[in-house]
Amino acid sequence: MSARPLIIDCDPGQDDAVALLLAFASAEEFDLLGVTAVAGNVPLARTESNARRIRDLAGRPDVPVYAGCSRPMVREPETAEYIHGPTGIDGADLPEPSRTAEAAHAVDFLVDALSATQEPITLATLGPLTNVALAIVKNPAICGNVREIVTMGGAMGLGNVTPAAEFNIHADPHAAHVVFEAGVPLTMIGLDVTHQAIATPPRLEAIRALGTAPAAAVCGMLDLYGEKNIEAYHHGAPMHDPCVIAYLLASELFEGRDMRVDVELGDGHCFGRTVCDLHGRTGAATNAHVLQRVDADGFFAMLTERLARLPVDPI
Repeated sequence: MSARPLIIDCDPGQDDAVALLLAFASAEEFDLLGVTAVAGNVPLARTESNARRIRDLAGRPDVPVYAGCSRPMVREPETAEYIHGPTGIDGADLPEPSRTAEAAHAVDFLVDALSATQEPITLATLGPLTNVALAIVKNPAICGNVREIVTMGGAMGLGNVTPAAEFNIHADPHAAHVVFEAGVPLTMIGLDVTHQAIATPPRLEAIRALGTAPAAAVCGMLDLYGEKNIEAYHHGAPMHDPCVIAYLLASELFEGRDMRVDVELGDGHCFGRTVCDLHGRTGAATNAHVLQRVDADGFFAMLTERLARLPVDPI
């Protein structure tokens, strides 16, 4: 089978960084057309620089990186340094990136790439959906060239930034509304799934034992990220964003079902919540495939195997 054309939209973030490494290590499966960065876990200047640092770490200078939107569509910006640290990828200790981002804005790149493609493109979204939503608003016709959107965001149950809302959706719920209403095949990977994929000490030790610079960076990031999550949730680092790439590589590791998902935009306690109509109470047409379970052992086995494919310069 030919490699799947893929664009990754992200806001690195330690878990975004691991997701990028997983994708970079899967060149046979993905024709990675570009990485677009958006403000989210940390401001845009950090997220786009972090994406370029991770590109260097993976030895993939062929993949262009584009800086995108520095703020949400409507609401005020919200970041998460309290979880990810001031740099967003604290623990990785990576040098300055070797080259600058591309001159084009990420939204323009998305529109141009999706307008010109001869083969539908998959979008893997790991942060707030601002870039993707504005590309759809700018040229709705691009939706016809999207094979599918696989997004890390939302939750069927409780949130992580408010009692009701998950960070990526809450950071720009108006953008999420645009994307969920776009009529594009959409898979939602929410907290219900990602909190099943925890980087436990034995799983981290298996990665550390690879003895490579990428493995050391992953473990350094997840050690710190895990400490923050233990403080907040009493367990180690959940692999939120890597679940997106893992699903594209091995969907059999996951289980889910189609349902209607609406994004709450009204002021109040539920602002930014993904309202998942599990039992079809509203009678509205389904608009998302919502994942509910993951084979965590299978996920970490694949992650470790893929990380072993990256440059093997010893630390």
